[in-house]
Amino acid sequence: MTVAVPPLRPEIEHPLAPAGELPAQRPLPPWRRLSQLAPLRKAFVVLLLAAAWEIAARIADNDLLLPSFLQAARAFWTDLLSGELPAKAGLSLLLLVQGYLLGALLAFALTALAVTTRFGRDLLSTLTAMFNPLPAIALLPLALLWFGLGKASLLFVLVHSVLWPLSLATYAGFESVPETLRMAGRNYGLRGLRYVALVLVPSALPAILSGLRIGWAFAWRTLIAAELFFGASSGKGGLGWYIFQNRNELYTDRVFAGLASVVLIGLLVEMLGFDTLERLTVRRWGTKR
Repeated sequence: MTVAVPPLRPEIEHPLAPAGELPAQRPLPPWRRLSQLAPLRKAFVVLLLAAAWEIAARIADNDLLLPSFLQAARAFWTDLLSGELPAKAGLSLLLLVQGYLLGALLAFALTALAVTTRFGRDLLSTLTAMFNPLPAIALLPLALLWFGLGKASLLFVLVHSVLWPLSLATYAGFESVPETLRMAGRNYGLRGLRYVALVLVPSALPAILSGLRIGWAFAWRTLIAAELFFGASSGKGGLGWYIFQNRNELYTDRVFAGLASVVLIGLLVEMLGFDTLERLTVRRWGTKR
């Protein structure tokens, strides 16, 4: 019985390019280079939404219910040049920054206590289970009874909207720190706040940034919702109050201009604030893609 032997294929040698000479690469076409820029891709999405809005407004043909994109853009530009929109946005942002920073400081203090003591851990888990499901805007009537119609009431609900999601995200980040890093920190004699600041915070920074994003979004929408009815302080109001007043006066194009201001501020904070901070820290350090 003969065994079939496969034929041997002749070897082929390909000449290598000389050292230092790389094969010429075809340049990418312009549209491919532009498509790799994230800001341009996001701008394209915004343009598509604006075009869909304009088409829907022309189909509806009712400026009171749905003004066109061009009408809202004209109202936005007019109030921007007059200084009304910047003044309203400034009031809202000033109050937001105060409440956001206060809530972040309380969240970090509560989380630091939770990762260093058993009582702090029980306290954090109990408080977040109780208050995190509670909408911040639901506490506004109670805050008005305690602090009156003014800045303190809004600061109270802003702190509530930031404190619990940021505490949960920060604590989850601390819990995900590898045990080897924890042991290395303890071997160097780190305890208490030095252990948290030098070991846990750098390792948990992606989760902390995620919590800061979530806290910012919660605080921003809570503030706008509160201002829709009560303003920023007595006799004054921010963007939410601007939207509410124009809704009462049936200036629907200015209502959309106020909503566009809220969205634009949110986009700027995300792209210029959190994205930049993430690029300079966790992406640069290789802890996040």
